[in-house]
Order: sequence, then structure tokens, then C-alpha cells
Amino acid sequence: MSAISSSSSSFHIRKSKYGIFLSFRGKDTRKSFTDHLYSALIRNGIETFRDDKSLERGQDFAPELFRAIGDSWGYIIVFSKEYPFSHWCLDELVEIMKQREERGHRVYPVFYHVEASDFRHQKNHVEEAFKKHETRYDQDKTQGWRHALNQVVNIHGWPLAHQ
Repeated sequence: MSAISSSSSSFHIRKSKYGIFLSFRGKDTRKSFTDHLYSALIRNGIETFRDDKSLERGQDFAPELFRAIGDSWGYIIVFSKEYPFSHWCLDELVEIMKQREERGHRVYPVFYHVEASDFRHQKNHVEEAFKKHETRYDQDKTQGWRHALNQVVNIHGWPLAHQ
């Protein structure tokens, strides 16, 4: 994550409300890796958005999340086994990749106990997730999710596997 703390990056972080937006599937990583990552970012002075602190139960997700995505300089996407099953995560990913393309925001993928190649080739649990999504959502939406995944997996990320 050294790119986040470089002096040229600090200028961009100061212009944004958040330094980092964390995109993750809560039931996979909230009480473990994501909590530790969030704490480390805050401890190092990086203002970080994660949905569980900022959103009230019953509040509409999309406007608040998309505003936070736009107000962030960079994004850490924690890909986990359940991540592709969440339409919210995939909607966030589409918006994140839009911000990267249009505004040059930084994206840092982390592959948490999953193979990056499963996301790259959209196989195994990713393929299973899309089979479910394709029965519930229209083709334009699922194609948008697939396109965003294709874009993000071409960014060098960090694999974190069981030790």
C-alpha cells in the first residue's frame, strides 16, 4: 500500500473527503481482515469509508454509497468467495471502475482466500454467482458487472491465502 502514502498521492487524498473506500462482502471479511485493514488505515491517518459505520439500518444504500465512492481518492476492493454473490458489491465495483476511468482514482484489489484467476476467468464460485444473477437481473446489468470484473482483474493486486 506504499503508493497511498507517497507525497504525490497525498495531494489527491487531501482533496477528497475519504482517502479510501473499502468495498467488501461483510459476511466474509467484516469481523476479520476488513476490520484489521480498516484499523490500520485509520491508524496511519487515512480517512476511510466502510458501510457499517456510516449507514443506518433501513437507510437507502445506493445514494449514500455512491456519494462516498465519488468522495474517495482510492478504493481497496476485498474480493472474497461471497463477493460476487452480492449485487451491492458488484454495483459498487461498477461505480468504482467508472471513477477510475473518468477521474483517475486508484484501485487496489485484494484477493482474500480466493484465486484471482477465478475472477479473471469468471469461473468456479464467480461463475456460480453469475448464473444466479442472470436469473434475477437483466443482461445489461450482469454484463456491466462482468465488464467491471474484467477491468479490475487486470490491475495488479495482493493475494492473501490461508497459511
